[in-house]
Amino acid sequence: MRGINEDSGEYLGPSRKQNRREALEVLSLADDLAALSENQLGKLPIPEGLLTHIADARRITSHIARKRQLAFLAKQMRRESDETLEAIRDAMDAGGTAARVETAQLHRAEAWRTRLLDDGDAALAELLDAYPEADRQRLRQLVRNALAERAKNKPPAAFRELFRELRGVFAAASLAAGEDAAAEEARLEDEADEPGNGDGDDAP
Repeated sequence: MRGINEDSGEYLGPSRKQNRREALEVLSLADDLAALSENQLGKLPIPEGLLTHIADARRITSHIARKRQLAFLAKQMRRESDETLEAIRDAMDAGGTAARVETAQLHRAEAWRTRLLDDGDAALAELLDAYPEADRQRLRQLVRNALAERAKNKPPAAFRELFRELRGVFAAASLAAGEDAAAEEARLEDEADEPGNGDGDDAP
C-alpha cells in the first residue's frame, strides 16, 4: 500500500511504477526458476500448476518463444499469493552462496551454448582461450549435432548434452583454481555484466 488518502481515509493502491517493479521482480524470479534443474525445482515449495509452466519454459529452444513463455509464467506466478512467492524465494536463498553459484553457472552455460550455436568457431576459439582444458573436438561436434537437430526439428539431445559439457568445463575450471564459493559467485557476476554474453537461450 502507498498510504491512506487524508480526505477519504481510503487506502491508496500501488503506483504504476511500483506495479512495474514488482512485475519485473516476478519475471526475474521466473527466469531463475526456469534455469534450475528438475532436482533443484523439486526442493522448492512450487505449486504443481506452476511446475508445468516452468517445464514448458525449460523445453523451449527458441529465444523469442522462450521470452514469451517466461512472460506467461510470470503472469501465472503473479496470480499466486505474496506468501507463496516469498516462500519460493526463501527456499532458493536457503542454499546460501553455493546455490547462487550453481544458478550463476547454469546461466553462464546457457549463454555460452547460445554463443557457440550462433557464432560457431569464433565463439569456440574465445571459449578455448578462457578454458584451454575444454575438449575442442567434442564441443565442435556437439555444436554441429545441435544445429542439425534444430534444422531437422529433432529432439534436442545434443543441445542438452552441450549444456552439460559446458557446465562440466566451468566446474572443472573452478575446482582447479581452488576457488571458494564466494569468490566464484563474485567472478560469475562480473562475467555476466561483460558485453556480449547475452541472455540464455533455454534451460537444460
